[in-house]
Amino acid sequence: MASEFNVPRFYPIVDSIEAADAVFEGGAKILQFRYKGFFSRQVFEVAERIAELCRQAGALFIVNDRADIAMLLDAGVHLGQDDIAPANARRIMPAGRIIGFSTHNADPLAAGDREPVDYLAIGPIFATGSKQNPDPVVGLERLREIRALTKKPLVAIGGITRQTAPSVFEAGADSVAVISDLYSEPRTKAVIRSRAEEWMAICSSRR
Repeated sequence: MASEFNVPRFYPIVDSIEAADAVFEGGAKILQFRYKGFFSRQVFEVAERIAELCRQAGALFIVNDRADIAMLLDAGVHLGQDDIAPANARRIMPAGRIIGFSTHNADPLAAGDREPVDYLAIGPIFATGSKQNPDPVVGLERLREIRALTKKPLVAIGGITRQTAPSVFEAGADSVAVISDLYSEPRTKAVIRSRAEEWMAICSSRR
C-alpha cells in the first residue's frame, strides 16, 4: 500500500550537485535527481552526494526512473510510463518509501490512481523545452477536469513559470515541478538559490 503523503508545493528537478545545494539553501524540502543517460559510477557518485545533501537539509530525495538506484540511496523513485511498473517497484521498495508516477492525460492518470503510488504527476501543462518529443500540452482547463479523477497528491509539470504557477495551483495541482524556470543565465549557485527562494515564496503563499 502507498503511504499517506503530503507532497511539498515546490518540487525542483536538478541534474547537478551545485544546483541541489542551491535549492536547499533556498528552502526546498524535496528534490528529484533527473538523469536520462547511462548511470555510470561517476553519475552514481553525484547522486550519492546529492542524497547526502538531502539528508543534511531534511529533504526528501527522489531518483528519476531507477528503482534500483533509489534502493541503493535510500531514496524514493519517480517512474515514467515506460519504466518498471509501480506495482513491481513497490515489491522491492521498503514500506514508507515514496513512489511517484508520471501521466500525460486522463486515461493514464485514472490508471495511475489504481497503482500503489504516493503521488501522480501530470503534464506537460504548458509547452516545454526540457523534453525531446514531449506529450501534447494538457492546459489549465483540462487540468481542472483531470483533478477530479484522483485523490492522490497531484504534481503539475511542464513549462510552469513563476508567473503561471498561481493559475496551476488554482486549477487543482498540489505541487509544481520546476526545471527550466529554476535556471537563468548565468547559471550560478547564487542565481539558482535566488530562484528557489522566489519559488518557495510563491508556493508558500498558495497554502
